[in-house]
Amino acid sequence: MIGAVAELLVMDRSTVTANLKPLERAGLITVAVDEQDRRGRRVALTDAGRTVLAQATKVWIEEHAALENQIGNGDALRAGLRLAVA
Repeated sequence: MIGAVAELLVMDRSTVTANLKPLERAGLITVAVDEQDRRGRRVALTDAGRTVLAQATKVWIEEHAALENQIGNGDALRAGLRLAVA
């Protein structure tokens, strides 16, 4: 459901809906009426969407590892960020 996606991403439902439209147009997701609650919409990855997600995940893992190599394990950065938020 779009509401669950919005909650997970800590975003407004209308923002999520707007951001999903280009993905739907590109054939990466489908948005369908929820059969159990006709007011809701269900979002699902297409096969093409799963392929793009797999590619993006690989890039994210590589870039995250490169960043970890630059900043060490990140403990000092995370501690500093916690202080800044507190």
